[in-house]
Amino acid sequence: MTAPEIILASSSKTRVQMLNAAGLVFTHAPARIDEEAIRASLEAEGAKPRDIADLLAEMKSRKLAEKNPDAFVIGCDQVLDFKGKVWGKPSTEQDAIDQLTQLRGQTHHLLSAIVAYHQGEPVWRHIGKAQLTMHDVSDQFLAGYVDRNWDSIRHSAGCYLLEHEGVRLFSAVQGDYFTILGLPLLPLLGYLRSRGFIET
Repeated sequence: MTAPEIILASSSKTRVQMLNAAGLVFTHAPARIDEEAIRASLEAEGAKPRDIADLLAEMKSRKLAEKNPDAFVIGCDQVLDFKGKVWGKPSTEQDAIDQLTQLRGQTHHLLSAIVAYHQGEPVWRHIGKAQLTMHDVSDQFLAGYVDRNWDSIRHSAGCYLLEHEGVRLFSAVQGDYFTILGLPLLPLLGYLRSRGFIET
């Protein structure tokens, strides 16, 4: 059996780097969906954070799968769950400071969903969950952190990147590191091996 083309439905540099580092041969392209509007609509309907992450990942995967039905298309989404509410990406530096202020001294969860399409159908899905507890950091540090890192953190749920200076915000982290970065890599590689899509 010839392995299908693998397409990552994302323009995330972090996700691309993870798959490259794992030695996968793939292409990538962003899936154009209105994430904020969809997330807001699902929240208004009372959808759980886990279901929101899963549906957004599926919509991204399906979008590219429609144009590439024979490919194995990987759609991903990550949401921050704080006390049962989903947080989106900040629109301004002040939004970022406000979000981080609420998170400090508290525990929240990151949910990273993958939905894969092949031959026009969803064939595999997985949701990874990590728990993070933030230090009770000072107002001064938060303001400086956002100012120094705004260009990168404005694209991330929670306004931080754990793989960079954001690690200084935290006192405890439980869960898979790849899940925190936004793509549960080990389960994905396991599935690809089980299908014979990558060497085992």
